[in-house]
Amino acid sequence: MMRVGIAADHGGLELKVYLTTALTAAGYEVVDFGAHELVIEDDYPDFVVPLARAVARGNITRGLAICGSGVGAGVAANKVPGARAALITDPFSAHQGVEDDDMNVMCLGGRVTGHALAWDLVQTFLSARFKGAERFKRRLAKIAELESKRTELCIK
Repeated sequence: MMRVGIAADHGGLELKVYLTTALTAAGYEVVDFGAHELVIEDDYPDFVVPLARAVARGNITRGLAICGSGVGAGVAANKVPGARAALITDPFSAHQGVEDDDMNVMCLGGRVTGHALAWDLVQTFLSARFKGAERFKRRLAKIAELESKRTELCIK
């Protein structure tokens, strides 16, 4: 059984609740990183970063990060080495991101993505598998190198 982590701030809470119910009904083990109640002042990094860390450590197979637009969730998740997150709005990107880029966190916008489309995207994301072609591995190695040298980098 695949372990799926899910996290959302106030802007994604309603969609998170819907997807949690759908995932559970479909037989997935769902690990909920919050929010667990609507708090307008909450901040997406507080929920998304622990989710991304769990995915990067391998405690969770795949992650779903939701905020109002999905953009902030993606920015936060991608700060965690080993998390490969993207805002997804279409089915092609939901599977291609996994197949070619080994995406392990899918970001959604709770205020811009309807329930039916979100569920379709989630199912596509969760059923996709990394192809593992040499060119894809080479690209991921370059990303991993950037992550390992992150402390040496600075923005000028």
